[in-house]
Amino acid sequence: MARALRIELPGGLYHIMSRGNAKAPIFIDDRDRIKFIDILAKTVLDHRWVCHAYCLMGNHYHLLVETPDANLSDGMHLLNGMYTQAFNHRHLRTGHVYEGRFRSNLVEKGSYLLELSRYIVLNPVRAGLTARPEEYRWSSYHATCGTVHRPGFLHTDWILEQFGNARTPAVNAYVRFVNDALSSAGLTDENLQPIIGSESFVEKMTSHLQEYSPEKDRAHPTKASGKIELKELFGMEQLNKRERNWRVYKAFAEYRYTRAEIAEATGLHFSSIARIIAQANANFERPDPRVI
Repeated sequence: MARALRIELPGGLYHIMSRGNAKAPIFIDDRDRIKFIDILAKTVLDHRWVCHAYCLMGNHYHLLVETPDANLSDGMHLLNGMYTQAFNHRHLRTGHVYEGRFRSNLVEKGSYLLELSRYIVLNPVRAGLTARPEEYRWSSYHATCGTVHRPGFLHTDWILEQFGNARTPAVNAYVRFVNDALSSAGLTDENLQPIIGSESFVEKMTSHLQEYSPEKDRAHPTKASGKIELKELFGMEQLNKRERNWRVYKAFAEYRYTRAEIAEATGLHFSSIARIIAQANANFERPDPRVI
């Protein structure tokens, strides 16, 4: 089955959730949580993300991040990949830590970012772990309130600025805003659609998604006879980025595979495949000396 498409945009804002394989715990103790936060900090720094909120639960986590460079999938590959290695090494395990791909909701900035920010820090309350958000250690709530040191990867300014320029009144208003959802329905899991925002935003992003739909690949010429199987192109050895990109282009241009098929074989996002192919004629250099 083809993977669901993601919209990756410069400046895109995303609510991200990743769950343990078969809903198993991904955090056994606080050492695991500290390690995850260290890797998250590296990911945010390396990929120039803006992280507005986070919450680490027992068998999943939530993030609210912006991606100035349209590199969500690349960053998540680093985050989940590095944590899987660390978790398995520490607990003497092998295999998958996470259940399939991470889930991401594209979010319109503004009131929707605010709504998601409190939804995330209220996860422990909804799960029955605590009665109030301040009783839970492993979320961004305390850092946003200023009751603990703010980690360098966490950006709290935008959220607090929505409640005024003076910090103390803004923090107090933020606390009230979060607590208001304790006695009202607020955002729920059922409200989390792939695109979250105003009607015009959802319509615009849906149209953008359709521009990269695999349906467009149906107009691609019939696949060449005698073509090399994708597993031979991508599954037999470790490839550097340059070699991999050349094989992506060759699979599309010469062997007539669709972008969706190449995305499935490589594990890259569909938009990344489209970008590689679009850039190939302009600035792609064929690897030397290997010819495939």
